[in-house]
Parts: sequence; structure tokens; C-alpha cells
Amino acid sequence: MVTRTLRTTSHTGSSPTPSSQTGSSPVGGRALSGSTALLHSPPGALALEAARSVEKNVRRAASGMLGLSGERMSKVDTAWLRMDCPSNLMLINGVWAVSPGITLAQLRDRAAQRLTQYPRFRQRVVQDAAGATWVEDERFDIAAHVEPLTLKRKGGQSHQQALADAVGRLASVPLNARRPLWHFYLVENFVGEDGEPGSALIVRIHHCIADGIALISVIMSLVDGGSEPPKRQHRSPAGAEDWLSDALIKPLAGLTVRAIDMAGEGAARSLHALLDPEKAMQHGLAGSADAARMAWQVVNDAAALALMPDDSPTRLKGEPGTAKRVAWCPPLPLDDVKAVGRALGCSVNDVLLSCVAGAIGGYLRDCGDDTAGKEIRAMIPVNLRPMEEAWKLGNHFGLAPLVLPIGIENPIKRIYEVRHRMAALKGSTQPLLAFGLLAVAGLMVKPAQDALLNLFGRKTTAVMTNVPGPREPLALCGARVTQCMFWVPQTGSVGLGVSILSYGGGVQFGVITDTVLCPEPQRIIDAFAPEFEALSTLTLMLPWGPEE
Repeated sequence: MVTRTLRTTSHTGSSPTPSSQTGSSPVGGRALSGSTALLHSPPGALALEAARSVEKNVRRAASGMLGLSGERMSKVDTAWLRMDCPSNLMLINGVWAVSPGITLAQLRDRAAQRLTQYPRFRQRVVQDAAGATWVEDERFDIAAHVEPLTLKRKGGQSHQQALADAVGRLASVPLNARRPLWHFYLVENFVGEDGEPGSALIVRIHHCIADGIALISVIMSLVDGGSEPPKRQHRSPAGAEDWLSDALIKPLAGLTVRAIDMAGEGAARSLHALLDPEKAMQHGLAGSADAARMAWQVVNDAAALALMPDDSPTRLKGEPGTAKRVAWCPPLPLDDVKAVGRALGCSVNDVLLSCVAGAIGGYLRDCGDDTAGKEIRAMIPVNLRPMEEAWKLGNHFGLAPLVLPIGIENPIKRIYEVRHRMAALKGSTQPLLAFGLLAVAGLMVKPAQDALLNLFGRKTTAVMTNVPGPREPLALCGARVTQCMFWVPQTGSVGLGVSILSYGGGVQFGVITDTVLCPEPQRIIDAFAPEFEALSTLTLMLPWGPEE
């Protein structure tokens, strides 16, 4: 599956920062006006000097750590930490169903053995005016992070429905900011939809710890036979805060070539040369044809992000409340999804996203809305790092805006339109620009960060993520993992999250919604399988024969 992983007052203990502590923007007037000679320098030299000024100020800010000993949090992760608001907490929520059941003692023992080998899972977060620091929790207690939960079942309600209610309630409950930002709940006596007795595990992890791709590495260390994470070399606080290199230049140069499939060796060389901007200037890269094309692409993509039009108005767009509901469906056979994609000349992602657009459009029409000609924008995370480095945790993804044609009812016409729009994102630098925007946001005080990131919230209806899970069934403490699902958090005023996860030969859809904007997410979920069946049927009805 193509990995196009389709990220107020803070609930994590932050406090408002007086504006007097922050001053002006990192590239202050003094930094740029120290030498009048710079005013007559070439634009490239001026930009390089500005970048050095940013780096200097970031490092100066990083040194103001209030005497704390620990590892400085990256600016991108800091942005995710401070993105919590009453309507949307930045929590990745997940569910595992296992059969036969496991005990609380077994789960605590496994988590203590494996999970705590990742430093982030035994470190708490301490915020200050300049950002945040990972600090070892001297009072860490595995029992405080792995707790039992008894489902509250209403009359006639199944275990699965009660589990969904519990996940929805917990999605709006902040984690304890005085402890590491993760929590497990174990329902020891759980009966799945197939009637098989077992247990259910609810997982809650703050997004500042890691993105979905990285958390797959964590999962693989928890299961039976899982391997330990590689030993991570300690980095000095200054190195950890090398924002210019780690947050902008290195992702631009090293990771985009893989993640966005940038075409042409010349463009790749230009990107890699940006690892050393001073050398690039000396060798005239700024005047090369490759750099010019790259600059043109960046300017166009930046303009597209800044000038995104508003979404079509629907009942899914509005002011959210503070309560959540979740739903998920039985898995579709992944081989069937691949077969439909091959027959239509589309990717697996095209097939799945077309089903998402169809299900949302169908839900709105069932509610009495007219969807003719309407579209909604979904922000789709795009992985920006090699899979072999996912164990390092943290957030290394950008965001690509995809406009879903919810008004196209014909499944064949809709999937080709989705394919066309996905192809238009190939080669785009928008995910990198979004990543850089998060890095910049992490340098700001929270009110300024909120104002900057509202750009996405105002023009986005949904967040969608597609994470490839393990192909083979897993086991946890001797029990089979029969089902796994997770729900992506939303930011700002976004009220809809759609998650797609492949696991053990199947692919599942999960939906999390704000109860004000969409009180019945199960109605959207129930439309996914019929949408795929309709697409499959029409695919079989298409004319077949040798291509001319």
C-alpha cells in the first residue's frame, strides 16, 4: 500500500506566555540591520544571513531551559503538544481486540519490559517560555499507565458498541500532564462481534510523542517476538534544537526525494545540495535551472496553501463541541481492493479514498443535504522519513490537501477523479511546506501558533490518514490480535477524522466525529462496504478485452 499517511488553553499543562517574554519574530530587526552592507548584498546572501540569525536565536531560546536536565523537544513536536484545545485533543486513540483474553498483570509486565525501552514512554513533558523538554519521570509507575476498565453497557448494547462509547468518552479526556503522555486501559472480559471471548485494549498516546508510522514500530516491539528498539545516541541540547537543519533543510534535502518522488536527478542533486546552503551559494546553485524550477514549485505550492478556497458548506463543517464518538467497520479483504485497483488502473489509495468520498457524500444525502457539485477538503499526512528510522519516534510528516468530490455519485467517475487529484499532488512540495509551517509554529507562543494553524482548520473539513499495518496476524501475551483500529486526532475546528488501517490481509475504516457536527458516525461507517461493493460490481461490468 502506498504510504500517503492519510498530525485556548492547553491540556498538557501549558500556561499563557506573556508577550514580553517573546519579543518580536526570531529574525529581529537588530539581526538584519547590524550591517548596512547587507542591504546591498545579493538576495541569496541576505537570505543566508537571515537563516543564520534564526538559528542563533533558536539556540539562544533553547538554552533558557530553567535549569531542567533532559532532551529538548523538537519544534514540530512542540507544535503538536500545544495544539490541544477543548474541542480537539491531540491524542491518537486505538483499540486492540485479542482472543483468548489476557490479564492486567500480563499487560503491565509486557509494557514494562518493552514499551519503556523507548525513552519517551517514561519521560514527562515540562513546558517553558521557549518550548518544552523531555524529562525523566523519577516517580514513573507502570500501574499508573496500564489500568483496568469495566465497560458500561446499556440495555441490549453489545460489547463492541460499549467499547466504542468508551473510546469516544476517553477521546475528550486529557492525559495527566504530570506523567508521561500515554495510557492503556484493559477490558479483561470482552466479547467481540464474532462472539469470541477475549480482552480489549484501549491505547491513548499524545501526538507529540510520535506519528502513526512511528507508532507502528512501537506496536511491533510490544507483540510476541517483537524486537527491542535500536539504541539511540544521546544528542546535546544544542544539537536537539538545531532547528534550521533538522526541521527544514534536512527534510527538504534528504526525505522529500523518497517521500514525494521528486522527478529528475538534477532536482534531487539540488535538494541534497541544500544540506550545505553556504556551499550551494558558492557553487552558484541559486542560479541553476534545477534550483529555479524548485523555487518555482515552492512558490506555486506556497501560494496554493495560502490561497486555498473555503470548503463547500456542509453540516460537517462548523463550530465543534467538546464530545466525541467513534465507529469502525469489519475489514475489507485487501486482495479484493488491490484487484479493483488493478482493473481500473488505480492505486489502492485511490480506491479507498473514493470509497471515503462516496460514504461521506451518501451520508450527507441521507441527511437531506444536496451534494451536487460539492467538495470537501481533507488534509492527508504524507510520511517524510524512511521506514527504517521510524523507531526514533517524533513527528516527521507533512500535510497534503486533497479535495474529495463528495458530489459525484457514480463510483467509476468518482474514482477516476480521485486518481486525477492524487496524481496532481505527486511532486508537490506542499507537505514539506506544511512541515516547515509546524516547525515555525513551534517557535511561537501558543496564541500566535493558534492563529497560524487556523489556516488549515478554517479551510478543512476532515483529517484522513492511511497507515499500513502488519501484513501477518500478531499475538500479544500469547493471545491472537483479532482486530486493531486507531483514530486520528483533528486540529482546531475540524470535526471529522477518517482512519484507514491495513492489518493481516484486511483493510479497515474508522471514523471519529464531533457529536455536534456528526452525532452518528456509524452511519458513515456503514456506507463504506456498500460503496466498495458498488465499485466492484461496476468494475466487473466494464467491457473487457485486449487493449488496442
